Amino acid sequence: MEYALITGASKGIGRAVARQLATRGYNVLLVARSEDLLQQLATEIASRHNVKADWMALDLSLTDAPQNVYDWCKAKGYTVDILVNNAGYGLSGPFEKYSLPEHLNMMQLNMSTLVGMTRLFLPDLHSRPKAYILNVASSAAYQAVPKLSLYAATKSFVLAFSRGLHQELHKSTVSVTCVSPGATDTDFPSRAQLGEKGMKAAEKFNMTPETVAALAVKGMFAGKAEVITGFINKLGAAMAWLLPKTMVERTAMKIYE
Repeated sequence: MEYALITGASKGIGRAVARQLATRGYNVLLVARSEDLLQQLATEIASRHNVKADWMALDLSLTDAPQNVYDWCKAKGYTVDILVNNAGYGLSGPFEKYSLPEHLNMMQLNMSTLVGMTRLFLPDLHSRPKAYILNVASSAAYQAVPKLSLYAATKSFVLAFSRGLHQELHKSTVSVTCVSPGATDTDFPSRAQLGEKGMKAAEKFNMTPETVAALAVKGMFAGKAEVITGFINKLGAAMAWLLPKTMVERTAMKIYE
């Protein structure tokens, strides 16, 4: 039985990835905080795609969350072939706007939970004929983003970690892919508390979660190290590399002022 485990699966990109993998015949394991949304999605996927769908309601920002998810899979007898580390969120505005516990919570979810899930499940993934890890970063991973400073830094970590692990494992049966979406029609802007200017900028370039998920899953199965979704986001990543950093950073800051 082939299982795909998706974190942050109740909404947005995570939900769309779960649906994508179910259409390919994978049984899905859905993990997020919202019990009602998980149950609805599991019922929908199981009935529509004739696959198994189970769920676990859990706050993935808790330090013991990765171990709890791993133990749940072991207790249920689920062997994971695909691990999708999608759960994450951002905080926008001046760094000092948020308390230290708020910053640390975001760092825990965006980085530590992702690392914990990867480390715990990797030995099992090695035992499969072919296995995949899909980590979700962001177009913000390619440069410092003032007024979104810590979030961008966490996503830079995800990108660098994923690319390094991709090379470490390139001779194994496990493939690691990092997808970096730009503006996507999800709850991210409201959770990040984006201002009106940031909201309008995002709306101009929004991609649907379904489009992002399709590109991410396609790139994952192709064994790509990195997927940047959309031409505008690819162009932005290139400009961040080519142009002076100060120019890129001040331009980015104007969006979130």
